[in-house]
Amino acid sequence: MAVLGGGAAGFFGAIACAEANPHVRVLLLEKTGKLLSKVRVSGGGRCNVTHACETAAQLVAHYPRGSKQLKSAFQRFGVADTIAWFARRGVALKTEADGRIFPTTDSSETIARALEEAARRAGVQVLTNTSADDIQPLPTGGFRLRMSGAGAAALGPTLHAHQVLIATGGNPKSANYDWLRQLGHRIAEPVPSLFTFNVPESPLQELMGVSVPHARVVLAGEKLQYEGPLLVTHWGVSGPAVLKLSAWGARRLSELGYVGTALINWIPAHTEETLRPWLQQFRQENGKKTVASNPQFGLPQRLWRNLTEQAGIAPDTRWSDLPAKAQNRLLELLLRSPLAVRGKTTYKEEFVTCGGVVLDEVDLKTMESRRVPGLYFAGEVLDIDGITGGFNFQAAWTTGFLAGQAMAAAHEKEDAINFDAKVR
Repeated sequence: MAVLGGGAAGFFGAIACAEANPHVRVLLLEKTGKLLSKVRVSGGGRCNVTHACETAAQLVAHYPRGSKQLKSAFQRFGVADTIAWFARRGVALKTEADGRIFPTTDSSETIARALEEAARRAGVQVLTNTSADDIQPLPTGGFRLRMSGAGAAALGPTLHAHQVLIATGGNPKSANYDWLRQLGHRIAEPVPSLFTFNVPESPLQELMGVSVPHARVVLAGEKLQYEGPLLVTHWGVSGPAVLKLSAWGARRLSELGYVGTALINWIPAHTEETLRPWLQQFRQENGKKTVASNPQFGLPQRLWRNLTEQAGIAPDTRWSDLPAKAQNRLLELLLRSPLAVRGKTTYKEEFVTCGGVVLDEVDLKTMESRRVPGLYFAGEVLDIDGITGGFNFQAAWTTGFLAGQAMAAAHEKEDAINFDAKVR
């Protein structure tokens, strides 16, 4: 059996197969020199392993693509199974206040080493700088892989495999899926997901590093909006509110060329109907206080001062002297600060792709292709992607595990048939 891709899904699939059927020779092939690269950089080097969701129904609500199809898969291998899997291998995990789950060591190396050690113990042969440049299904079953790279010296130019698990991850370039199209699979056109907004003319540029724990981001003229923490960066805005909106709106934002107006509600607990009387009462009770130096709603001082400046309020203006026009402008900025989005930036090194192998051509119980027997898929090569918070890793663990188990079972069944034929 050959596994293509040395990431989270590939390792999980290889381990699951080798542990379920020790008689299977499992080869894991990674075309680069780095294994588990996304595991190592995710979560700022901490690795957000999964997210605290008690049921599959709760879990699937966080997947813009694949939510309906994944429910039964998560019922078979979900968050609790992931936690238990790592616990059995000596890795303790912890749940943070926002539901994200990390290793207690706060180090992604803990997760990477656990996966590499589990693969070693299970007898998985791992080869880096090794690529399968061509995959051909054989009339008698199985596949012929044309090899290149360092591993070709050990394996030879051609490798025959009973089954192949494709776990090569997502890719933003459509042409990089042509080899899967040649195998007969349709591809949902790939576009980026989980990205931040570039705002080159941002009125907030001087506020780099300022964050708000709860804001609402709305894309003007669209039905796209999301709430959550928001971070001002030197290139625009980031944080979970922006990242989640980018995931749910990945295809629409691509169609728009990543150009539009983001409206920021800094105080989503308020509407215009509630905010206007609140401001009227506040200025009556605090008329002698200066507007700019007394931030409200728990907003950071630097942000509040910036908003008052945008509203045209002088630094020494008191609430009692605040003109109605300036107050209306401040109200508008608190509820709908406009930011001219002109592009996107990948979030750190954690790129995620919306698109990939269409799911109706894959049996989600086994992750086997409905078009090519013996061909399996796992991870982001499928048209599955989640929002930030550990959901993409959970999809990788689940699809990898189900694929590995199914491949082991299929190999065992094949051995039984061959044995029976010999006996007869």
